Parts: sequence; C-alpha cells; structure tokens
Amino acid sequence: AARREVMPAVEHRSHKGLNNRAENSHVPLRKRERMMQGFRSVGGLQRFISIFSALRNLFVPPHQKNSALAIHIHRIRAMAQWKAVTGATA
Repeated sequence: AARREVMPAVEHRSHKGLNNRAENSHVPLRKRERMMQGFRSVGGLQRFISIFSALRNLFVPPHQKNSALAIHIHRIRAMAQWKAVTGATA
C-alpha cells in the first residue's frame, strides 16, 4: 500500500521468469567457483583466471552462427597471433 502512495505510476510486476536475466548474469561466477575446487589457494585461482580468460577470449570464436571455415580461419589467426607474442616457431 505504501508503494502505491509513493509511486502510483510505477507498475509492480511479479512473475517467476522476470528475474532470469539477473540470475543468469551470475553463471560465469558460479563456473569460477566450481573451478576453485582444484586450486589450493584463492591467489592461485586468481592468477590462473586472469591469464586463462585472456587466452580464452583470443582462441574461442564469438558465439554466433559461423561456418566451419570461419571458425577455422579464426583459430588460425589466433594461433598466428599467439606465436607472434610468444616467439614460438613450431
């Protein structure tokens, strides 16, 4: 009743599916928590995640409908960039 007096023009929507977007935004955090099970310390996990997330962004193609050729080209370019950064020749 107090809400109606303070903000009468605002609609209150309560439905079980309205919070899905907010809840789904926490999914990557949950994945990282599960990964923590294999690490001895939080610092070790944080060092791994800081490097791994950057590498994953480089090697994993964007999530959209791509052809196999487009994904293959993306991975070839990523590997070439990786070799240029690390100085690998093989």
